[in-house]
Amino acid sequence: MKTNFIIALAIGALISAALLVMEPFTDYAFLSLEWPGITAGLLFWGAVGGSAFAGIAISWLLNALCYGLGAFAILSVLKLLTAPKT
Repeated sequence: MKTNFIIALAIGALISAALLVMEPFTDYAFLSLEWPGITAGLLFWGAVGGSAFAGIAISWLLNALCYGLGAFAILSVLKLLTAPKT
């Protein structure tokens, strides 16, 4: 279970990083895939007046957690399906 959780977080972080890197090159075509993180980053930036870098970091972290949760669910289902039946 712990291994699946770590793998899922790594997958979520990679997906989130890939989306953030792709945005300027695709003219923000995939921005809808980043809504949870973008919304949290903008709220932080507007409410606290922090740096844009902090907002981007929050956006990346929240998107990594969201995508990691989905990856964790998929990995858990796959583990249950491939478990030996006794």
